[in-house]
Amino acid sequence: MSSLEGQAYRLLEKYSNGFMVSQVLFAACELGVFDLLAEAAEPLGSAAVAAHLGTSSRATELLLDACVSLKLLQVETRGGKALYENTELSSMYLARASPKSQHNMLLYLGRTTYLCWGHLAQAVREGKNQYLRAFGVPSEELFTAIYRSEGERLKFMRGLQDVWSVHGRSVMAAFDLSPFPVICDLGSCSGALAKECVSQYPGCQVTIFDIPEVVQTAKKHFLFQGEERITFHEGDFFKDPLPEADLYILARVLHDWADDKCSHLLARVCQACKPGGGVLVIESLLDADGRGPLTTLLYSLNMLVQTEGQERTPAQYHALLAAAGCRDVQCRRTGGTYDAILARK
Repeated sequence: MSSLEGQAYRLLEKYSNGFMVSQVLFAACELGVFDLLAEAAEPLGSAAVAAHLGTSSRATELLLDACVSLKLLQVETRGGKALYENTELSSMYLARASPKSQHNMLLYLGRTTYLCWGHLAQAVREGKNQYLRAFGVPSEELFTAIYRSEGERLKFMRGLQDVWSVHGRSVMAAFDLSPFPVICDLGSCSGALAKECVSQYPGCQVTIFDIPEVVQTAKKHFLFQGEERITFHEGDFFKDPLPEADLYILARVLHDWADDKCSHLLARVCQACKPGGGVLVIESLLDADGRGPLTTLLYSLNMLVQTEGQERTPAQYHALLAAAGCRDVQCRRTGGTYDAILARK
């Protein structure tokens, strides 16, 4: 095998084994490996980890060594015994006690998203999401499928809370929002961005707008004590009256929907918006040619298997906003996964 052939085959192996890497990460999160090591006073051997977790000692060692190879754990040998501890990555993003933990999002990816991706080929054939095949749930009403049980709804909301714990500050700082004292966060979910907004802009008030089940779950499971500047409004943004506001936020909302529903929603938002007000769209943006970055292309396939929508280029969002009656559309790249687009009425 030539050097070029060897490189090509190694790349193929890397891609074909990618699902195994994901499952190592998901399993270690689900079993509580990173939480245990974060709480331990000192590095632990595989037998001690297995004893605490109630898992097979042999299988636990295999999992821990795979995590070491993936740089999720580090190991040192003392007296011939391997002792494991978290890396900086796992301490920051995988241990639940960390304020930037992605634990809940990884559980959602492992238990829900992964099952839908098992039907990707069929999704490409049909051009629609795969909730019926993955879970036996019809998806004519999209969020009835996504929120198909109280537990699934809470899992999704906690996962999104994790996402904004990392990206919330940068997207809310992409533009100066201080000229907008009254803000409505449409499809706010857990309210994480609303909290970030009042933290960065002391003069603003934010209304969390979402369907009744989500609002009730947010009140029950996510802390809002002392947040007098955050209020709740129950409704369906496709058909119910929208609260009056100076700025409407649509964060990870438009990517759920096809162009016709996006156009309908944006027309309603622009109609409700005060003159001089704004619409802030927060999404993972494709490059201008639509062929990158890879993360956003994968997210777009995820929209295929899980929603009715797709990720879009800045120009595509500009066209949707302009058609709805918005002007002065500006795009700001944050350097992270999510970017911001601000349009004015």
